[in-house]
Amino acid sequence: QVQLVESGGGLVQAGDSLRLSCAGSGRTVSRYTMDWFRQAPGKERDFVAALSWKDGSTDYADSVKGRFTISRDNAKNTVYLQMNSLKPEDTAVYYCAAKPLFGEQYEYWGQGTQVTVSA
Repeated sequence: QVQLVESGGGLVQAGDSLRLSCAGSGRTVSRYTMDWFRQAPGKERDFVAALSWKDGSTDYADSVKGRFTISRDNAKNTVYLQMNSLKPEDTAVYYCAAKPLFGEQYEYWGQGTQVTVSA
């Protein structure tokens, strides 16, 4: 079992920054990689950012490229999402998800953290 706990959300104004954290725990957490998703009101859950454990490469949704940065602290089993130049359309519940290092399906999800960006 892997437990994921997100934190760092809040209410900010357009142009502000936030840093989200996702702390992973559990006996097998080191066998998983963690990425970020978000779900806006009335919409489906969308991919936001991923960090490859193999080569450190990153992948971002087009809507956040150049503004968001994903990073990881392996010693703490924690992944971060630095969000700069926030826009009202970034308003969503942000989720951390974990998938096996050699797998494709996300097996564990956090409870989410709300990010609200006012105009």
